[in-house]
Amino acid sequence: MNAKQVTRREAIRTTACAAGVLASASFTKAAPQTTADGDPPSFVSDWDTSNDRVWLGEAFWANPMEDWKIVDGAAECQSAAGGRNVQLLTHQLTNSDGAFRMSVHVQQQQIGNGDGGAGFRIGVRSDINEHRANCFAPGGINAGIVDGSLTLADTTREIDNFQQQQLKNPGVRLSLAGEPDGDSYSLLLTVDDMNGSELGRVTATVPRSAVPGNVAIVNNLSAAPRQGRLARYRFSQWTADGDAFTVTDDQRFGPILWSMYSLSDSRTADGFVMKISALCPPLGTDDDDSVELQIRRGDLWKSLGHARLDQDAWTATFRIVQWDEKSATEYRLVYRERRRNGTVKESSWTGTIRPNPTGRPLRMAAMTCQKDYGFPYQPVSDNVLKLDPDLVYFSGDQLYEDHGGFGLIRDPADRAILNYLRKYYMFGWAFRDVMKDRPTLCIPDDHDVFQGNIWGEGGAPMKDISQGASSVGGYREPARMVNVVHKTNAAHHPDYFDPTPVKQNISVYYGDMVYGDVSFAIIADRQWKSGPEHVDTGSGRADHVLDPSFDTSKLDKPGLVLLGERQEQFLRHWVDDWRGHRMKVLLSQTVFAAVATHHGAYDGYLKADLDSGGWPPTARNNALRIIRRGMPLHINGDQHLTSLVQYGVDHQRDSNWSFCVPAISAGYPRWWHPDELQIPHDHRPAHDLPNTGEFLDSFGNMAYVYAVGNPEVGTKKNRYELAHQKGSGFGLVTIDPDARTYKLEAFRFLVDATKNDPASQFPGWPVVLHQTENRGENMLR
Repeated sequence: MNAKQVTRREAIRTTACAAGVLASASFTKAAPQTTADGDPPSFVSDWDTSNDRVWLGEAFWANPMEDWKIVDGAAECQSAAGGRNVQLLTHQLTNSDGAFRMSVHVQQQQIGNGDGGAGFRIGVRSDINEHRANCFAPGGINAGIVDGSLTLADTTREIDNFQQQQLKNPGVRLSLAGEPDGDSYSLLLTVDDMNGSELGRVTATVPRSAVPGNVAIVNNLSAAPRQGRLARYRFSQWTADGDAFTVTDDQRFGPILWSMYSLSDSRTADGFVMKISALCPPLGTDDDDSVELQIRRGDLWKSLGHARLDQDAWTATFRIVQWDEKSATEYRLVYRERRRNGTVKESSWTGTIRPNPTGRPLRMAAMTCQKDYGFPYQPVSDNVLKLDPDLVYFSGDQLYEDHGGFGLIRDPADRAILNYLRKYYMFGWAFRDVMKDRPTLCIPDDHDVFQGNIWGEGGAPMKDISQGASSVGGYREPARMVNVVHKTNAAHHPDYFDPTPVKQNISVYYGDMVYGDVSFAIIADRQWKSGPEHVDTGSGRADHVLDPSFDTSKLDKPGLVLLGERQEQFLRHWVDDWRGHRMKVLLSQTVFAAVATHHGAYDGYLKADLDSGGWPPTARNNALRIIRRGMPLHINGDQHLTSLVQYGVDHQRDSNWSFCVPAISAGYPRWWHPDELQIPHDHRPAHDLPNTGEFLDSFGNMAYVYAVGNPEVGTKKNRYELAHQKGSGFGLVTIDPDARTYKLEAFRFLVDATKNDPASQFPGWPVVLHQTENRGENMLR
């Protein structure tokens, strides 16, 4: 269904009704379930028939999700902190020439040292005024009841003879109406008892420009200074109507939030195996706990069975063997929601499993790192859809710890999981249309498990959490939460090479996918990586070398680990296994070289960063000696700085090429400015771009930097212009098994990638590499 406005007849009727409301002395009826002409409102909340659970329903985004629950037929806030709110996804105020009305039943559940009140917020609008982005925007016009008074915009009016006990049981009904008033917009807020008798009202006039945007209900209209200091409310019977609204049913999110699938030649009796995960929100014990997979056969849908939802990750994963890889197959994932009134509501999510793209070039979009100031990253997702690649790859940092606001929960595991899921859902919300119709490979990185850097130490727990979650080896988060991160990102990947968990029973996800004449090896750079406490960097932070004169050769010791023996064993097998394919690609989190001289700020020089894949250097070189035999291109991300680098092990340019792709929405900035620092180099490429050539990185690793996409200093106010400034974008790789070539493209954020405009890519791209150049048989100059 597309966005729709109410009809002209309905618009006239609703506007007249609202005008009458604003002019009259009192409402004729509280808690209306119909309009003045007997029609139902365009929106009525359905919490009264929903089971108890965390997820409030497909029409809502709760801020934050973990602080809300459906309890006995109402949306109840579980936190007494300020500004907790529920955004209505299907209705946006867009027409300031029209009128609207909303109502809601509120009850106070608990009060602390003060009452922040409850009510509505309208005009919630981001810089791009897009419904998803608006959910996280500050500001808006508050309208509610606070400590016995009505508040509306900047006006407060005490309710005469108000009994506070009435707010607790049975509660009151708040109604907010608005209509145009010349160049301004008039608002009326009333409070009625549950018998329909008016208890009080307040009016306000606001600029028309302040009204458009999302609407929400809010628990504690003020921003509370501390958790637990204010009040908790429950909300029910939320209604909304009027021609000021644009109603867009397609903006509902759930109960199947999105899907991710893979298709791979197993090279066993299973043939091609298709695996698909349905990602759902946290449901309740009385909700159905399974999802059905169906495929279209002519005019009919054939069931391929049901899969149980994991009760932590809320994913349902199917593994289908002997898949027909030669044909496109429509699928739908079906969820049947049992309601408290005995009815069942069926919902589905549809997509297409593509045929295996054999016998032709394969195109892959590669993406990494999405800082939420750029959410929902529409220029990137739109460009990827227009380019229509055969598969997509996300190399990690699908979220950052501050995504969506409202803080970070590290413990206990169940609360940390909900906190993680809420942030992770923003990733799916942005890219679900990209993922539903093509294979998706998606691996987590450090921020996904709430660590600034991760040195996995083979799954060991972090020993000293007082040092923070960036500079100490081991996992900071509970293993149960880490496993949810792995499952939500990679449960749909082809079967893992060796699924045996590591320490703390933390899961692994390394293995390969054979698709379109290409084998993609998927590894975890950091799950076994040694922590920086094994060495002494001579500075206050264990993983950073600040002193320009520091001898970094001291940082290479026997026994230090990069990929770990298990992954190295897999790679030894993989490079010699050529069944079902002719080209290879290595997928991991980050580049195996230190290609950044400045971090955080334009003048923020850093001699060495142990988080780089260039440390530890001996372990790095050992891994490359294994990998280069298979001649794979290495595709990665993480750095927020796109680069094209050829590794050197025994001498310059004798090993694989690395394409570190641009961040989707770059946060923490990095620069590569060796020329400014007068770092010596040899053999600058023929294009003669600055900061390129053969270098020794800060750990002494050999690296031929062919191209780099240094960002500007971010100054723009618009989120998309800022992302463009900061070097954001995405990569596109075209793999031609007949020509044995890789074409690499690095697109900037705010461009049309379908136009043949050289300025749409970072300097030095596009580039075509031959397969054998990944073992040092170099043609590119």
